[in-house]
This record gives sequence, structure tokens and C-alpha cells, in this order.
Amino acid sequence: MSKLQSDSNIRANYNKADLFGKISLVISTWFGIGLIPFAPGTFGTLGSLPLIFFLNNFGSIYKGAAVLIISVAAIWSAGRTERLAGKHDPHQIVIDEVAGFLLTMILLPISWFSLCSGFIFFRFFDILKPFPIKSAERLKGGFGIVIDDLIAGLYTSACVKIIITFYG
Repeated sequence: MSKLQSDSNIRANYNKADLFGKISLVISTWFGIGLIPFAPGTFGTLGSLPLIFFLNNFGSIYKGAAVLIISVAAIWSAGRTERLAGKHDPHQIVIDEVAGFLLTMILLPISWFSLCSGFIFFRFFDILKPFPIKSAERLKGGFGIVIDDLIAGLYTSACVKIIITFYG
């Protein structure tokens, strides 16, 4: 496995990575969205929308399986990319936002309200990291990178469900 020199060189050093390193870089940046130079987490969250709309055509078991598959792929690719970059949780890794927002939205009915409020709450929790999100983020490797976003997804889903229940 080759070692990338820094997270700012992920794009430039792509060619230095071995095959699995390249695959992890593509997945962890959600097919390059994480390389957007500003607000990559926000764009990564938005990048999950096609998958959310696609999965909306399927039942709960398939949606749950998709969250599990994306989460496992996220943990593997984020951990590998982190090792390649030589830095904890480089900002180019956005698959964690995809997994977290996907978890949020499979637990909610899809509507413009749930998508917009879910997006706002998810970004809020992902950025501010209230307890225990901040603690979870400190865990090592890909698991630590992803678990905080999954918790943020659960917080978000709960908040939006409460709003829909009382005001929906």
C-alpha cells in the first residue's frame, strides 16, 4: 500500500495508490464529490440524494440492506483513505455523510419537507457534534469517521419525526 503525502494531495497522488487504494479513494470521496474545494461535507450530503430517491422505490428491507452495505463500504474506504492520506478524517472523505444522511432518510417518509429539514438538521448535528457524536468521532479508523455521522443521522431522523408528528 502506498502512502499519500497529505490529505490536500489526495487528487494529485491518486496515481500513487495501489488498486484497492484507488477504489477506496473513489468510494470515500463519493465518486469525487469530496474533492470539491469548499463545503465537501455539505456536497457529500447532497450527493446522497440520487441514492435516496432510487431506494425510495424499494421496501424497508432493501433500504436497510443499502444502509448496511454503504456503512460497511464507508468504514472500509474511509479507513483506507485515512491511512493513505496520513491524517485523521481528511475533509475529502464524504462517504460518512452519505451513510448518515441515507440512514436519516430511510427512517422518514420522503417529502420535500423531510428532505429539506433532514438536510438542515443533519448538517447541524454533523457540524456541531453534540454528545455523544463528538466522542464517537474520536474513535480510530474508518469506524470513528463513520459512526459519528450515523449517530447524527439518528438524531436528525428523531427530530424530523417529532416535527412531522406534531406539526405535519
